[in-house]
Amino acid sequence: MTDLDRSGARVGAGTARAVLATPVGALCALAGLYAVGIAGTLHLLDAPMRALPAAWLCFAAGTGIASGGLVRRYPHRSLGACNAVTLLRLALAATLATAVLAPEWAAARSGALFALAAAALALDGLDGWLARRAELCSAFGARFDMETDAVLGAVLALIAIRLGVGGPLALPALLVLGFARYAFVLAAAIRPRLRAALPARWSRKVVCVIQIGTLAALLPPLAAGLPAAGLALAAAGLLLWSFGRDVLWLLRRPG
Repeated sequence: MTDLDRSGARVGAGTARAVLATPVGALCALAGLYAVGIAGTLHLLDAPMRALPAAWLCFAAGTGIASGGLVRRYPHRSLGACNAVTLLRLALAATLATAVLAPEWAAARSGALFALAAAALALDGLDGWLARRAELCSAFGARFDMETDAVLGAVLALIAIRLGVGGPLALPALLVLGFARYAFVLAAAIRPRLRAALPARWSRKVVCVIQIGTLAALLPPLAAGLPAAGLALAAAGLLLWSFGRDVLWLLRRPG
């Protein structure tokens, strides 16, 4: 190798390190590792590989949106462990999304799917704690966490619907539990007053945990020993109360 080749290699390596040192570069590098982890997890669970592209597509879409948010609204130079944890939760949600396309496999691997959902739920809150500890709190991080919760809820609700959990009586409640966030986003697109920032409320976080926890608990075989429809209806009622209170606050605020 000539001196010129060595110089070019050093410059290339330095450029690569510089890119990886940026929040977007670090996010993309982690996303690549997590994508391999998604494939490995599905392989270990004997998932039909025809569903793997859907999991990767879900994860890639979420990562792409997150990268755009980093560029526009992230004020820090480091991605931080906090956002790495949130990205891991998104990868878990994308892994679970495979079950929507393969309900027979999902029914046979419901215990493992529950473990993945429980892991995603257990990690919720850790990202916020890590952000505060490292002084990396940001509006982007809070939004990334919230949208990851929404994706996880939608995926778990779709799995429950595909598996027929709770029967027809539970269907409206499952739709509420899975898609209330997206209904709110649609309403905000129509009514600009709904786009304002909401005051922080601990109760909102508690309701979110109950929402995801209920959807995870409704995965068979756990649901077999529970009044699934009643549990779904109760959680959906609580979620509607939380969203309703926020909507009323936004509509009644001055200006």
